[in-house]
Amino acid sequence: MDCNVFRSSSASGEVVSLFGGVGSGTSERPIRVALIGTFPPRRCGIATFTKDVFDRLGARPDFQISVHAIEQHGEAGARPDVAGVIRQSLPDDYVRAAREINAAAYDAVWIQHEFGIFGGPDGEMVCDFADRIAAPIILTFHTVLSAPSPRQRAIVEHLISRASRIMVMSQQGRETLIGQYRAPAAIVETIAHGAPDRPFGREAEFKARFRLGDQPILMTFGLIGPGKGLEHMIEALPAIVARHPRALYRIVGATHPNLIAEEGERYRESLQQLARSLGVEDHVAWENRFLDTEELLDQLEACDIYVTPYANLQQATSGTLSYAVALGKAVVATPYVHARELLAGGVGLIVEPQSSRALAEAVNGLLDDPERLTATKERAYAAGRRTIWPEFANASAALVRRAIRPRGREVRMGARPGLSGVWTMSDGCGMLQHSIGMVPDRRHGYCLDDNVRALMLMNIVPDLAHEERMRWSLVYASFIQHAWNPDARRFRNFMAFDRSWCEEVGSEDSNGRAIWALGQTAALAPDRELRRWALRWFDETSTIAETLRPPRSTAFAMLGAAAVLRTVHDHLRAAHILDRGGAMLFDLLQHSRRPGWTWFEARLAYDNPRLCQALIEAGLERRRPEWVEAGLEALRWLADRQTAREGHFRPVGSEGFGSDYEQLPFDQQPLEAQAAIEAACAAFEANDDPAWIDHALTAYCWYLGVNDRGVVLADVASGRCRDGITPRGANENMGAESILAFQLSHYAVLTLNRSALPDARPEDDAEAEPRDTAHPPAFA
Repeated sequence: MDCNVFRSSSASGEVVSLFGGVGSGTSERPIRVALIGTFPPRRCGIATFTKDVFDRLGARPDFQISVHAIEQHGEAGARPDVAGVIRQSLPDDYVRAAREINAAAYDAVWIQHEFGIFGGPDGEMVCDFADRIAAPIILTFHTVLSAPSPRQRAIVEHLISRASRIMVMSQQGRETLIGQYRAPAAIVETIAHGAPDRPFGREAEFKARFRLGDQPILMTFGLIGPGKGLEHMIEALPAIVARHPRALYRIVGATHPNLIAEEGERYRESLQQLARSLGVEDHVAWENRFLDTEELLDQLEACDIYVTPYANLQQATSGTLSYAVALGKAVVATPYVHARELLAGGVGLIVEPQSSRALAEAVNGLLDDPERLTATKERAYAAGRRTIWPEFANASAALVRRAIRPRGREVRMGARPGLSGVWTMSDGCGMLQHSIGMVPDRRHGYCLDDNVRALMLMNIVPDLAHEERMRWSLVYASFIQHAWNPDARRFRNFMAFDRSWCEEVGSEDSNGRAIWALGQTAALAPDRELRRWALRWFDETSTIAETLRPPRSTAFAMLGAAAVLRTVHDHLRAAHILDRGGAMLFDLLQHSRRPGWTWFEARLAYDNPRLCQALIEAGLERRRPEWVEAGLEALRWLADRQTAREGHFRPVGSEGFGSDYEQLPFDQQPLEAQAAIEAACAAFEANDDPAWIDHALTAYCWYLGVNDRGVVLADVASGRCRDGITPRGANENMGAESILAFQLSHYAVLTLNRSALPDARPEDDAEAEPRDTAHPPAFA
C-alpha cells in the first residue's frame, strides 16, 4: 500500500495526514492476511484446517487471504491457491519467505503452529521466521502441551513474545498458555474449531448411498496412528456385537504419512490381526485412503455413533470431533481436552480411557435405547450450530481485526510538547535513565548520554522562562562537567543513584555525544555565559575526538564540531575533527558498499542516520561536495530501507543490530526516529529536496501512531514518550532517552517546516491542538 503524505500550514499548526487503506480515503480495501501452515495436497489435519481458513475467511469480500505453505522434502502436487512455498528443512526458505511477506505489506500474518510441521528440532525454525515478520502475527496453537520439553517450552514462549493475538480451540489450552507459558490473557482467544453446516438426520439416505443397509454404524475417521486408541474400540466389539449382531465399525482414513515412512502399515495390520483374533473381523470395515473433506462428511453422515477412543488425553483440538458434533452424531469419546469441553452438558458421552469395557457399555447403552440415541444426536446438532463455518469465519475475522494496526491517520504537528515528562525524570543531580511506566526507576541511576541530550533540549525549547531554563541547563551542564575524569581524560557515563560513579571511563559513544552537546550548546544556548562555558569545555575535551574509532562515536563528535564551526568559523580543532571524521566516513562508505548495499559497514545498528548526517554536515562546513553527495546517497538508501511499503517509518530493529546485511523489524526505538529526522534536516539544508521533508514527517508520525503496530508512543500534553515498539505493541516504560528523542524530534521537524515554508509564523505551533483520527491525542 502506498502512503501519501499531505502537508499544510495554517495558523492552527501543521496538519500531516498519512492516507491509505481502511479508514482513509473514500473506499476500503480488503484486509490482506498471509496464512502460514501446511496445505493440500499435504495430507494432515493442519493442512485441512489451513485450507478451511483460506476458503471460509477468503470468501468474505473484506478479506484477501494468501497461503504460504510449509512443504516437506519430496512433496509434490499442484498448488493453485498457494502464493509461496517454504521448504520445511531449509533455513534460507524461512528468510526468503519473511522478506517476501514483508515486501508484500500484509496487514497480518497468521501462523498455524504444530511442533512437527516446521524445520529444526521441535520445529524451532519457526522462531527465526517470526522474528523477521513486521506485520502483526496471529498464532493458532493446535497443540498446547502441559508438560513440554525445555526446548518446546522455549519455542512456545518465544512465539508468544512475537504474537499480537493468539487463538486456541479449547478453554484448557487458553488456561495452559496463560498459566504455564505466561501468555498475556488479553491476547489469547478461544475460537472453536469450525465445522460444516448440513441438515440433520440423513443417516438412512447416506447409508443407502454407501450400500450399508439399515445396520447400526459406528465410525472413526482421520489419519490413523497409535495415539488414536483404535485397538480399544476393536476390543470392545465382541461385547457390542453380542447385543447388536449387525453392528459395523467403520475405520475411515489413511495411516499417518509419518508413520508410513517409519514402519509402513504395521499398526493397521496389527489392528486387523486383533479383529481376526477376537472373531469380529467381519464387523470392521476399512476405508484405507485419504478422503477430501466433502467425501469425508458424506461418509460421516452415514454413521449413528462416532467414536474417538484416543489414548492421548492432551489433544486440545480434533477437527473430526467438531465435524461429528456439527452433523448431529452421537459421540462416545475418551476424556481428551477437546472432548471434555465440546461434549459437556450431555452433548456426548465421555468414557474411561483405554477401557474396552467402558466403550462397549456406552455404545450398547445408546443402541439399546433408540430414543436416547436420537436425543443425544439432537443435542449434538444443536451444540454444533455454534461452531459452523459462518460462525468460525465471523470469529476469525474479528480476531484478525483486533490484531491489525489502524490504517489511515491524521495528526496535527504544531502542538508543542509539554515538559512535565522531562522534569519528572530530573532531580538536582541530573536526569535519571529509566522508568517503570511513567515512574522514574532510581535503581538504574543516571547516565551522561541522557544528560547531554537534556542540555541540548534546553538550548532549543522556545518560550521557556529564563529562570527555569537556566535552572535545568545548569543541572545538566553540571552533570557533564562532573563526568569529566581529568586523570583518564575521558568522560564517565554511568552514575548510581547515590551519586557514585560506576566506572572510570565511559563508552566512546558517550564521549562522542558529550562533545556533540558541548558544541551544540556553544552554538545555540540562549545564555551567553553558558555558551562561553560550553566552548571552554569543548576546547578542553575535544581532543578525545582524535582517538575515537567507532564510526558512530566519531559522527557524534563531528556533529558537535560542525555546530562550533557554524559559530566560530576559524576554530582549528573543530575543523580538524571534521576533516578526520569526514575522511574516515567517506572511506568506509567507499570500501564497504556493494551492489544493493550502500552503507558504511556490513551491518545496520543503532543511530544509523547519524553517519550520513555527520558526513553531510562535514561536507557543507569543509566545502567537500563529494562528502555531501556520498552522505546524501547513503541516507537515501537508508531512508528507503526504513520506509515500509505502506509508506510508514519502520526503523531498524534492535534485534538485528549484530547481523550482517540483515534488518529485523523489532524492537523499534524512539532514538532511531530522532536520528532519521535530524539527518533529513541536514539533507534538506544540502539540496532542498522536499523528499527529505516527507521523510522527516513520516518518521515523526511514527511517534504518533503511524507505525507497524498502530500504537501511539508520544503524549504531546506531558511530552512523555514510551520506550518503543515490540512485536506485541508499545513498550509501556517511558525512559529519559525516549522522552528526549521525541522532544528533540519535534523541534527538528518544526525547524525543517519553517525552512520549507518560510511564511509560517514561529508562533503558529503554540496554538495548535493535536488531532489523531484513530486515537485520542494522548496515549491510547
